[in-house]
Amino acid sequence: MEQVAVIARARALFGASPRPLAFVPTMGALHAGHLELVRQVRPRAATVGASIFVNPLQFGANEDLVRYPRDLERDSLKLAAEGVDVLFAPDAAEMYAPGFSTSVDPGPLATVFEGAVRPGHFRGVATVIVKLLNVVQPDTLVLGQKDAQQAVILRKVLRELDAGVNLEVVPTVREPDGLAMSSRNAYLDTAQRTAAPSLHRALSAVLEVLERGAGKLDALAAGAKQLDASAKLEYLDVVDAEDFAPLERLRRPAFVIGAARFGTTRLIDNLWVR
Repeated sequence: MEQVAVIARARALFGASPRPLAFVPTMGALHAGHLELVRQVRPRAATVGASIFVNPLQFGANEDLVRYPRDLERDSLKLAAEGVDVLFAPDAAEMYAPGFSTSVDPGPLATVFEGAVRPGHFRGVATVIVKLLNVVQPDTLVLGQKDAQQAVILRKVLRELDAGVNLEVVPTVREPDGLAMSSRNAYLDTAQRTAAPSLHRALSAVLEVLERGAGKLDALAAGAKQLDASAKLEYLDVVDAEDFAPLERLRRPAFVIGAARFGTTRLIDNLWVR
């Protein structure tokens, strides 16, 4: 696996790589969910590229940028073992030169749910993804379904900016107890880790009630009862899968979405209802 930190060198490596080229962007702290993205696309790509970059633009002032887990050596070994051909691992100064002020505004969809809780987050995500795509110029961008709103927003950005990149979204990988795999799970203490799967149970309860034909209020009440008492619910809803507009009754395709805090750790999850 070729590993490079400089944009010019990365562009040359990716440009000389056999096609089709699939690209998996990450912030490191890799777990089985990240590696599943590589596994899913590896058989169909002549080249698989990945990036590890903890993007400061998508962190708010009171978020965990400084303490976000970083282990480039370990992550590099994991990606190499899965067959990644080129790894782009720049630092912030390489990606954002002094005076950098350009951004990609994804519009109103970036201001609801995750966007409301984390103002500016999706602007930072969209900006870094566009920059990475300009460097890598892949045929396929590979994302995980756990960040459902992010995937919907980036699909819109790619379409509206005529990026010419296919987007492939891979289903969420879960622990045996249903907890969605996330780099932030490492922050959970023993009690919080025991409570955390209740977010998935809450989403499942919402979906079960909706599929019986009930309205959203009944479904959300059933879901909230499944959440561990120690958790602080931030939102729980059912939304259209294309534009994230809230739905009063289940209409496919849709997402059941939720976010909650377990101690100081904030977790998100969703169920894709096709």
